[in-house]
Amino acid sequence: MTTTGALERRPKRADARRNYDRLIEAARAEFTDCGPDASLENIARRAGVGIGTLYRHFPNRQDLLEATYVEEVEALCDSAADFAELEPWDSLVGWLNRFTQYVSTKKALSAELLATIGMESEIFKMCHTAIYAAGEPLLARAQAAGAVRPDVTFSDVVRLVSGISMIRFAEPDQINRVLGVALDGLRYQADAPS
Repeated sequence: MTTTGALERRPKRADARRNYDRLIEAARAEFTDCGPDASLENIARRAGVGIGTLYRHFPNRQDLLEATYVEEVEALCDSAADFAELEPWDSLVGWLNRFTQYVSTKKALSAELLATIGMESEIFKMCHTAIYAAGEPLLARAQAAGAVRPDVTFSDVVRLVSGISMIRFAEPDQINRVLGVALDGLRYQADAPS
């Protein structure tokens, strides 16, 4: 996924790239933990860099939010290749489990981004397109193999997984169990004889 703006600032030098990556990872964790209350000072501290280093890479909060969001989408999309060698059903399920992790991080980032740039922004459109480009082939492959119902669209699957990911579970493992039950509903089942 190629973007303008936020990711154009990805540094080329190795030391600067390490700091950039540490800041993105720290921002992801801080926004997940604290939501809109995440402080840039805590992000810099968590990354092990000074606030000046943070501002050199991200002149304002908006730039950091956008870069963190886009980096997370790119990681999700790139992870589709990690599942390419698996059987079609296992490939789809593996990627959807990764998608669930993405949604939990996205909750923290997207609320603040939506408030500042809106759903119709180029970043959201680009990320939406990239996610569909990564996930639709996995669904199509599973459908072609007869593992998934032919009437299911990728939009259906995104809504299903996103909805489950938004539920607050008492135990972290519950989300995997509920997701597994829901994904079993996607499986193709020949009509039972009457």
